[in-house]
Amino acid sequence: MTRQVRRVAAVMLVLFAALFVNLNYLGVLRAEDLASDNRNSRTISSEYAIERGSIIVGEGSEQIQAAKSEPTGDDVFRYRRRYPTDELYAHLTGFYSLVYGRAELEATANSYLVGDSPEQFARNIGDLLTGREPQGDDVVLTVDPAAQEAARDALGDRVGAVVALEPRTGAVLALWSNPSYDPNPLASFDRDTAVAAWESEDSEEGRRNRALRELYPPGSTFKLVTAAAALESGVQPDDTFPDPQRYTPPLTSVGIPNFGGGLCNDGKRITLEESLAVSCNTVFARLGVKVGAEALVEQAEAFGLNSDYEFDLPFAASRIPEADDLDEPATAQSAIGQRDVRVTPLQMAMITAAIANDGTLVRPRVIERVQAFNGSVVRELEPQTLVLPGQTDAQAVSPETAEALQRMMLAVVEEGSGDEASLPGVEVAGKTGTAQTGEGQNPTVWFTGFAPLDDPQVAVAVVVPNGGDVGSEATGGRVAAPIAKAVIEAALD
Repeated sequence: MTRQVRRVAAVMLVLFAALFVNLNYLGVLRAEDLASDNRNSRTISSEYAIERGSIIVGEGSEQIQAAKSEPTGDDVFRYRRRYPTDELYAHLTGFYSLVYGRAELEATANSYLVGDSPEQFARNIGDLLTGREPQGDDVVLTVDPAAQEAARDALGDRVGAVVALEPRTGAVLALWSNPSYDPNPLASFDRDTAVAAWESEDSEEGRRNRALRELYPPGSTFKLVTAAAALESGVQPDDTFPDPQRYTPPLTSVGIPNFGGGLCNDGKRITLEESLAVSCNTVFARLGVKVGAEALVEQAEAFGLNSDYEFDLPFAASRIPEADDLDEPATAQSAIGQRDVRVTPLQMAMITAAIANDGTLVRPRVIERVQAFNGSVVRELEPQTLVLPGQTDAQAVSPETAEALQRMMLAVVEEGSGDEASLPGVEVAGKTGTAQTGEGQNPTVWFTGFAPLDDPQVAVAVVVPNGGDVGSEATGGRVAAPIAKAVIEAALD
């Protein structure tokens, strides 16, 4: 009998210990996660009792509320979220939904929007002592409304995405993904309305953030990375290379042709600068093998591929295979942005911005500042250089290499495949890309560039998958470059 009592006591002790550990785990280690969980009804009802801060774009008299709260007259859910610009900023603001929770900035900037950030601790204590009603803070974005509207209008009905950055500060000037969606129905308190909006085919496609979380083959825009690796290894812009119709890497009998199957310079030797201007596949495939897989991957990673870093919105990491997984044929194909290389428009804009910024990477940011309901600044988010994991500094390439790339990119627009991005009176530097995606499939086309050459104010990346409205005849110069031109022009205006 005594033995049975001891066994029962031991079991009870273990159960109480497990309960104690679990309560401490939930109450301490997972407290923040549970509080922010979209299914936490107590958190949801308390947040809807607060006038949530606005998400604002533009400055001064040009300011626009991309998201705001309106009173409902209800005692529990006192405020309802509204998105006055409908789909224009949806991939930045995201949504705040009673049914589906939060997304994008509504999620990542939630502590500011409900006035619960560490910076507002003293104010919140004062509110508690005085009985003053708590209020959220406004989040002011770096986005330029003119550039955002230009991105939307220039891309039109085509599927694709545009990202524009300020090279020296990392400020996001435009971030547009098409199709987009209207967050307003998702913010409805009527469950049927929210569910119908969520489950509609248009909304599902529209919620895909092609600017940040879709990966595409970069095609010839990746030749900027290959050129950077070559220049860093000692190759000069005026070094010359053979000009065959096909380059056949070692270890294979399958050649890599130029676009259209022709020659790049009538069969005569061609310089590296000329090769970038006309996007010569045979030269860059040869260069990839020459510099080697290790140097190519190291250069890609110095620009941000295969890395996660701090950003205000969720994003997918761009990628290139490890050097050990690239034999010489795979290295040659990777060097022209094919094979298994995949990037987001954000990543491509960052590469171009770093080149424009004399080789220095800057952390991208979409939040300019947080301000209280009375207009006082709660937090100013300053530009920061970006030191990636495994790197010792923020220098993706040397200033000398960056300067050479800037000049080579200028030649792409003024003398080569990117002439559709040229602007009167402005030196625009850029690179086109036309990525093959499979037998019988239309190409993914790109343009990335910056302007002005001598004082870069904007770097832009445009991607249009599946040939846009041109189909199999699409090229980066024909489809994507005019879109980039419109965004650059708006940003510089």
